[in-house]
Amino acid sequence: MESALVLCEGAFGRTLGKTANGLVRYSKRYRILGVLDSTTAGRDAGEVLDGRRNGIPIFAGLREALSQLPEKPATLIVGVATFGGYIPKEFRPVIREAIEAGLNVAAGLHEYLSDDAEFSALAARHGVALIDVRKPRPLRELAQFSDLSRHLPCLRIPVLGTDGAIGKRTTAILLTEALRGAGIPAEFVATGQTGLLQGARYGVPLDSIKGDFMVGELEREVVRAFEENRPRVVVVEGQGSISHPAYVAGTRAIIMASMPSGIVLQHAPGRKTRNFRRDVVAWPMPTVEKEIAMLEMFSESKVIALALNHENLTPEEVRRTEQEYEARYGLPTTDPLLDGCEKLVIKIRSML
Repeated sequence: MESALVLCEGAFGRTLGKTANGLVRYSKRYRILGVLDSTTAGRDAGEVLDGRRNGIPIFAGLREALSQLPEKPATLIVGVATFGGYIPKEFRPVIREAIEAGLNVAAGLHEYLSDDAEFSALAARHGVALIDVRKPRPLRELAQFSDLSRHLPCLRIPVLGTDGAIGKRTTAILLTEALRGAGIPAEFVATGQTGLLQGARYGVPLDSIKGDFMVGELEREVVRAFEENRPRVVVVEGQGSISHPAYVAGTRAIIMASMPSGIVLQHAPGRKTRNFRRDVVAWPMPTVEKEIAMLEMFSESKVIALALNHENLTPEEVRRTEQEYEARYGLPTTDPLLDGCEKLVIKIRSML
């Protein structure tokens, strides 16, 4: 695994820093040596994120990290998911500094590092790589829908949600690992930049693909995950929400590409407004009932379980909500980060 620092200035532990948050929690592609964020510098990244130390330090800046770490990292990862996918202008000096220090730079933004004239020239001069994981394959190589997934002899379980940046990827990864731990062969298919940066073997940068090819490209990855490993379950990361006014295409594409055997729905009971630019518009969160109805109508499948995001909730409130939702909806409900995925595994096992 390649060693890396994650640049997340002013955003670590927050929604904007979801890429850094994900890499600190789980990564099979990079060995994370530290996080760059002056607002939380001096603390342990795991403690900031989940209240549990994990030995990953947070530094105020790149120079401090390079002087204090026992080894030089190979790569700097841009760890924010900005609205619009722009490279934050305040990150540019740090990216330049990293390139000049001989570090590769990786990002999952719509604005590609390799298309930036300044960064490209600098990288060539210093012999380092610029890695854009959100770049789709060339147009002539893209696949169109071929109706392959629904014929696969395995369960296809997308983890969809009531909002963006709500924990769908985290739940999908934890569920995949929990299924494997329970002796059920499972594969994870990523659909966004963070999952790809974390080292997912299968997946596409869904929202960077032209509309004609979104379903076909993801369908191909679902099929490839099955054909290469013969799992009993393929877990697919969700994107956005079917009811979200700004992010609707991803969920619909994921449904058509995976042809779900069942859906896990992720919800944040403590979140009041949608995750997007609240300085532009504040849009209320949907009800669980509304989201279930829309997903089941569109997918012709069923929501089989609920996963909670404990944002703005105490552990006691989470447990109370789990009990309330199970009674109200008749669905197993858990917070995967707090309580694990056992309930989800039990439900999926019953479907095999």
